[in-house]
Amino acid sequence: MSARLAASWSRLGPYFQSLLRMVAALMFLQAGTMKWFGWPAPMPGGGAHPALFSQMGIGGMLEIVGGTLLLVGLFTRPVAFILSGEMAVAYFQFHQPNGFWPIVNQGQPAVLYCFIWLFFSAAGPGPWSVDALFRRSR
Repeated sequence: MSARLAASWSRLGPYFQSLLRMVAALMFLQAGTMKWFGWPAPMPGGGAHPALFSQMGIGGMLEIVGGTLLLVGLFTRPVAFILSGEMAVAYFQFHQPNGFWPIVNQGQPAVLYCFIWLFFSAAGPGPWSVDALFRRSR
């Protein structure tokens, strides 16, 4: 019985992969909309919008555009790779100087996103994605 249940559960893995991509992308997208549009909440520290070509402005645009592409699963591997790099830079530039441990320097989201996006750059988007639709239509 348990072997059959485990086999049934493991067949759902690709669908949970897609679900993880979509949920993580939605959370990531909100970081960008917060920076650029003050939605769903204003940026901490006054809520000012970043200059377009500032580091914060470029990061916000990557989060909006990349998060949207990952949400629908389009160009997943290259976008996820770029966003993984963005999060590595964010961690080492903004969080790591405030302490070694992510729990201390409040870098847990940057570390998690870095490795989640790195995973999707290698594993792909899963079956619920525009990329998968394109593969099936060929």
